[in-house]
Amino acid sequence: MTDLDDARRHYGDTLGMKAVHTEADRVYFKAWDEFDHHSVVVEEGGVGLVKMGYKVATSDDLDLFERRAQQFGCLTERMSRGDNVGIGDGVRIVLPSEHVLELYNEAEYLGSEVGLVNPAPFPRHLVGVGVPRIDHCLVTAEDPDTLERFFSEVLDFRAAERVVEDLDGGGLLGSWMSCTTTPHDIAFIKGPNGKLHHFAYELSDWYAIKNAGAIFTMDDVPVDVGPTQHGITRGETVYFFDPAGNRNEVFSGGYAVFPDTPTKTWTVDQLGTGIFYIGRELSERFTSVLT
Repeated sequence: MTDLDDARRHYGDTLGMKAVHTEADRVYFKAWDEFDHHSVVVEEGGVGLVKMGYKVATSDDLDLFERRAQQFGCLTERMSRGDNVGIGDGVRIVLPSEHVLELYNEAEYLGSEVGLVNPAPFPRHLVGVGVPRIDHCLVTAEDPDTLERFFSEVLDFRAAERVVEDLDGGGLLGSWMSCTTTPHDIAFIKGPNGKLHHFAYELSDWYAIKNAGAIFTMDDVPVDVGPTQHGITRGETVYFFDPAGNRNEVFSGGYAVFPDTPTKTWTVDQLGTGIFYIGRELSERFTSVLT
């Protein structure tokens, strides 16, 4: 972010996240239905993604994933408690796409805004959109096939949906991968290494998506596309930009995936429908790097 005051207004007043820790050049935010210390950190320096992180189930998983990442050929580095505010020991991995991924097992527990005893369905005084939690991110990679293999072989993610050049062994152009029951916890499309396309917040339904779009207009937030619906993931969406130019998304809907759910495949000739099923002509700016 080039201006932390603008960041506080966007992530705090418009999206409704809570600033839980502030440093001279950095602000840590959490959403109201998240329990751990933070989910988004913004810092001075402009547009772009510094790193992303996942919490793993056990400390033994850190050893397992570190060993697998090294065998895959990735550079790794151990993180110590205190390297990241509110985060315990972990492993830092440089992905084949040159993104930095951090894995950790422990995070400081702050709790949700509604608590655990007789909780209300939402806080009484939500601010702005009132986003409940981070949902996913989408990054770009020069070699999506290798990145997909990394997430599958090293971290046990599964591909829920893929985009290929053709059905006869054509190259992989994009993958939407899951480690939970949502259609994507991370996604990537063909493009320059190390870049962020967007990161997304979960909302409850189509009404909440439309409501968010109205709040963006009230707060003069630049809206990129939407409200509309994706073909890939079936999610309902609005793309918009933070003050530094990072693309954000609010996302609802989708479908459930399980370990035995077959992967859906899209061919590049139908990618416009896949990206924006409603208003598919809007997808041209997103597909140019793939075709």
